[in-house]
Amino acid sequence: MKHIEANFDGLVGPTHNYAGLSFGNVASQSNAAAISNPKSAALQGLAKMKALHDMGMTQGVLAPQQRPDLNMLRRIGFSGSDAQVLDKAYRDAPAILRAAYSASSMWTANAATVSPSADSADNKVHFTPANLVNKFHRSIEPEVTGRILRATFADTSHFAHHQHLPEHDQFGDEGAANHTRLCRQYGDEGLQLFVYGRYGFDLSKPAPQRYPARQTREASEAVARLHQLGEHNTVYIQQNPDVIDQGVFHNDVIAVGNQNVLFYHQQAFLNTESALAEIRAKFGDSPLHFIEVGTDQVSVQDAVKSYLFNTQILTLPSGEMAIIAPTECRENPAVYAYLNQLLEQNTPIRHVHYFDVKQSMQNGGGPACLRLRVALSEQEKAAVNPHSLMSDSKYAELTAWVEKHYRDRLTAEDLRDPQLVVESHQALDQLTQILNLGSVYPFQR
Repeated sequence: MKHIEANFDGLVGPTHNYAGLSFGNVASQSNAAAISNPKSAALQGLAKMKALHDMGMTQGVLAPQQRPDLNMLRRIGFSGSDAQVLDKAYRDAPAILRAAYSASSMWTANAATVSPSADSADNKVHFTPANLVNKFHRSIEPEVTGRILRATFADTSHFAHHQHLPEHDQFGDEGAANHTRLCRQYGDEGLQLFVYGRYGFDLSKPAPQRYPARQTREASEAVARLHQLGEHNTVYIQQNPDVIDQGVFHNDVIAVGNQNVLFYHQQAFLNTESALAEIRAKFGDSPLHFIEVGTDQVSVQDAVKSYLFNTQILTLPSGEMAIIAPTECRENPAVYAYLNQLLEQNTPIRHVHYFDVKQSMQNGGGPACLRLRVALSEQEKAAVNPHSLMSDSKYAELTAWVEKHYRDRLTAEDLRDPQLVVESHQALDQLTQILNLGSVYPFQR
């Protein structure tokens, strides 16, 4: 039976704005208060999805969150009509209002952790939404994320859905941004790598000092238990605390893997040699490619600025691998030189494709942030909500939807405009019909 790895990208929501909400994310903070273009951001994301579909990849679409989250604003004491709630929050708590409007759910690498059926004891594909407790604006996502995932992967004979982990920092979970899977073929049992930044219950262990470590070891272990994984197909690796303090807020900013390739920076992990030795021992005798990028080749600063490791590594229908990189990688001399050298080396990576996702990059997320990887068998793919899969007609339909509903300019002042709420609700209501999701949003219930 044929197995594939599908990429489900998050649609950029109608309220995409630059609020600088993510402490520890250099790009997010440096572009705070800039004027955003939601329409351009959504179209850039759709163009990347369509391009991967055209390459022969299975490409899916995940809906954004309802924003602003008026229920949250009312829960913390803002009352009255929608217009009154927005006006009071704008005057009295502008930072909280910006959080209520955040479109960060477009980075679906944080939506959940996914384990394919080949790895799970019950032979089902498992999903656990990330609780994202480290950032308030993201901690309000998991419930709706779970509804969207259940509407997209609804067949319980193939898919198992779990509640997000307890909402506490000791179980901080950031989803697939700190998780990758190595395997021979997508249908073979794989080896799941859980990368954590700190221990939640043992404060004597190493941890960053400047920026927060968002993923705990205990959260990673809990997800592995929920997904019915075993010791033989899991490896826990601590991220280098020093590299977190240099702005590497997730592992996917400093390392990425695909099938038998692990592409990582020299400073990515705390105990690199022991981690690699464990991976080699558990992966078996099949060829395994560790591609380490030295600090003398690409500095951590250049890696963060260009998002060299926040790229996607895809296995194309030809069997060759390709890197999907943001144009910032081409514009950075050191990174561009390295990628050209990489293509001349004896590795499975034979191509690099550059994409303009500047609206996402400026807010702190690259190509890998925008997608959730889901390995599927033919039967499991057939059980996926077909309305969520990219096609020529779906691309045209979603592009027309964006052109109709999205603004091409959004400022901090616009967040007090009650008409933006109306526009967003109208857009999302139509989207749930396009994607056949049912009533996943609070305003629909």
